[in-house]
Amino acid sequence: MHYKYLILFLLSAMLVGGCKEERPQFTKNKPAGATQAAAPQPGCLHCHAEISLDQYHDLPCIDCHHGNNATGDKKTAHKGLIRRPADPENMVTTCGKCHAKQLQECVGSLHFTLKNAINLTRKHFGATNSLGSLTKIPLQEDNPSLSLVDDMLRRKCLRCHVYSKGDDYPYIKRGAGCAACHLQFSGGSLTSHHFLKEPGDWQCISCHYANHVGADYYGQFEHDFNSEYRTPYTTSEPYFRPYGVEVHDLAPDIHQQKGLICIDCHSGRTLKSDTNSRTRSIRFAPLTCLTCHGRQPGDPPPKNNNLKVIKGKLILTDRAGHNHPVPSLRHPAHKKYGRNVACQVCHAQWSFNDAGTYLLRSETDDFEMMERLTVQSSSLVEHFLDHNLNSDEDELDPTMPDGITGKTRPGIWYKGFGQRRWENIIIRRDSDGVIKVFRPILDLHLSAVDSSGQVLFDNLTGQGNGLFPYTPHTTGPAGLFYLNRFGHLLREHNETKTARP
Repeated sequence: MHYKYLILFLLSAMLVGGCKEERPQFTKNKPAGATQAAAPQPGCLHCHAEISLDQYHDLPCIDCHHGNNATGDKKTAHKGLIRRPADPENMVTTCGKCHAKQLQECVGSLHFTLKNAINLTRKHFGATNSLGSLTKIPLQEDNPSLSLVDDMLRRKCLRCHVYSKGDDYPYIKRGAGCAACHLQFSGGSLTSHHFLKEPGDWQCISCHYANHVGADYYGQFEHDFNSEYRTPYTTSEPYFRPYGVEVHDLAPDIHQQKGLICIDCHSGRTLKSDTNSRTRSIRFAPLTCLTCHGRQPGDPPPKNNNLKVIKGKLILTDRAGHNHPVPSLRHPAHKKYGRNVACQVCHAQWSFNDAGTYLLRSETDDFEMMERLTVQSSSLVEHFLDHNLNSDEDELDPTMPDGITGKTRPGIWYKGFGQRRWENIIIRRDSDGVIKVFRPILDLHLSAVDSSGQVLFDNLTGQGNGLFPYTPHTTGPAGLFYLNRFGHLLREHNETKTARP
C-alpha cells in the first residue's frame, strides 16, 4: 500500500514539472493575464472621433488637412499635415479648390483688406498715398510721425482682421482666414462641429465688439478702463470678462429685438467685392434703411433673396424662416426731411462717443503709471501689466508682436480715454449737405517714449477734429421730439442762404 502512494506521488511531481515547463513566460512589468494593446485603427476620425462634419463638408480629412489617412501611427499620419487649412496662407489651395469664385470675391473685400479704415487713418495723419490692403502698411516711413501711426495700426489697432485669430478672451478667440467667419468657437476653443455654412452673430461680434458698430446692435457699451469706473467693483482675483472689458446693457436695436441677425441684412453678397466694374453698382449697391423701408406700394421688391412681396406687402424672411412685415414710410416727416436728413438722426437711441482716445507706445519699464488701467481690451497688454505689477518673477520686456508678421518689436502700446459717453448723439451736416450722426472716430492722441525715457512724440493729432459720420445700429422709435435733434441745423442753413448776396 505504501508503495502505491509513493508511485502516485512521483507521477504527480512529474506532471507538475511538465506543466511548469509549458507555462507561458511574461515580462516582469506585466501582471499575469495581461494582453497586448490593440494597434490604432487607420483613419483620422478613429483618433479625432469628436469631430462632426456637416453635409456640405462631409469629405475625407486629408482633402483639406493633407497628411496620411491610411495609417494609425500618429507621426506617419501627421506627415505633411496642414493644421489650419483655412488660414490666409493656405486657403487658396484648400478652400479655393471648391470655392474659387467666393474666395476671389472675399479676398478683395473690405473685411480682408481693411483698406478704408487704413487709408482713412493714415491720411488723417498726413499720408498722401493709398494702400490696397493692411498687409501693405510700411514697416518704416521716412516721415517719423507716420511711422508711429503705421506701428499703431500694425501692432495695436488691427487686431480684428482675418489674418488674426482674435484675442485671448472667451468670446473673441476665433479662426483666421475663411475660418474667421465659418468656424464655430465656444469659450475660446474650437467646437467639434467643423464648418458653418453661414456665420451667426457670434462670429460677427468676435470682431465687431468694443464700441464698434455691431456691439451696439446688442446694446453693448464698453466700460471705462479705469478700475474705479467699472461695475461691479472689481477685485484682484480673476473673473469672467468674455469681451475683455465689462459692458453696459443699453437698448438693443429694434431689428435685433425682432430676431434678425446680422446677415439677414448684411448678406454675403453685400460683403464681398465685385471684380466686374460693369455690374458692381447693380449687384453691390450700398445697403441703407431705404433698401427695405423705402419701397412704395407697386414698386418691385429689392434684389435680395430674403425679400418678397406677398399680397402687396414687403416681407423679409430671416435665416430662421420667420416672416417679418417691413414697415413703409408713412410719417410726413420722411417726405419733408428724408432727402436731407439721415434716418438714424431721428431713429438712433444712442451712439458711441468715446471722445479723446489716448495711445502711448512705451519702451521703458515705467509701467506703475498704468496701475489703475490694467484692463486694456488687449490680453497681451493685460498679461504684461499683471505680471510686472503683481509677480515676484523677473519682469517682462515691454514688447509686442506685429499683428501681420507676428515678429516682436520693442515698445508696448497702452490705451485710455478722455471720456466714454453714449447719451449725447452728435448731429452734424456732412460735406454732401446731408445731416447725419457723427462720432469721434479719429479723435486720436499719440505719444511715444523710447527705452531711455526720451519723449519722441507728445500728443500727436491728425487733421481736423476726428469726427466722421457713421450709422449707429441702435434703431428705435423716433419719438415726439425728433426735430429737436436737427432743427438748429436747418435754421443755420436757412440763415446762411438768406445772408448770401
